[in-house]
Amino acid sequence: MKIVVCFGMAFIAATCAFVTPSGAQQWPSRPIHVIVPFAAGGSTDVAARLIGQHLSKALGQQVVIENRTGTGGMAGVDAVAKSAPDGYTIGINGSAALAIIPFMTSKMPFDWQKDLALLSVVVRVPEVLTVHPALGVNTLQELVAHARANPGKVSYGSAGTGTVTHMAAELLRIEAKINIQHVPYRGAAPAVNDLLGNHVQMIVADVPVLLPHIRAGKIKALALTSAARSSALPDVPTSAEAGYGTVLSDNWYGLVAPAGVPAEVLDRLQKAAVKTIGSDEFKRQVDSQNATPAPMTPAEYAAFVKSEQAKWGPVVAATGAKLE
Repeated sequence: MKIVVCFGMAFIAATCAFVTPSGAQQWPSRPIHVIVPFAAGGSTDVAARLIGQHLSKALGQQVVIENRTGTGGMAGVDAVAKSAPDGYTIGINGSAALAIIPFMTSKMPFDWQKDLALLSVVVRVPEVLTVHPALGVNTLQELVAHARANPGKVSYGSAGTGTVTHMAAELLRIEAKINIQHVPYRGAAPAVNDLLGNHVQMIVADVPVLLPHIRAGKIKALALTSAARSSALPDVPTSAEAGYGTVLSDNWYGLVAPAGVPAEVLDRLQKAAVKTIGSDEFKRQVDSQNATPAPMTPAEYAAFVKSEQAKWGPVVAATGAKLE
């Protein structure tokens, strides 16, 4: 703790009022870095850049986006957990790093309950199962029939091992009893690029990432892996409507900081984030991406993560998926 001794009432009023043990009243005095754990161009990256613009205005400092990919989004979150707890490094996390991958490995590099400060969920996003037109299928039922007739010949891309995009396809593999091959990438954007090039034939990913390509006719949407249809794709049935009711995989992204950030700084960060996520302007922006804002308190966020773990833990066990 830094101790400052001041003499004279005028000096106290002018100087001591700006000194705290944490220096929180002087924060932020330099740019804030937001680590994004997936490649540029995906939904996580888009959400990070949107909220970064708003946080920059709210906090009066530049917000710098850093993409650090790897391990289904876990590498970037680990970088946040191990960064200096001064409020100048925060990060976006996908659902995998907190709610799925912990069930796939015994060697987690961080403990989210001890090493991270949860700020808020940012958005929740529906997912859609799509295929390349060259596959020659137009419905989910036709895809399943094709995969059964051609075991091991249909490959699907994902944003990485352990991500929701991986688990959604695994849910279909189990329920439909088909043999399809997983090809993991360092984010949804490169996986989509390979789908467009027909290097993989199928992907389940966030609607915002796939929507432009669906509308352009470059890929075909077969089913929403959500409980309800999407307003952006009103004619695309849900997986349940197509006969595969357990294939449910809405995605979400949250905002986290390293544990140990001074309480005053953490409070300012959390309030600025929640105000942004709950604003009409942010809602309009993410509505255009077919995402739903989900502002939460830290306690609500922690409870939400635990509910997601309860959902995905049994799925990981059923698929037998492991993080190599």
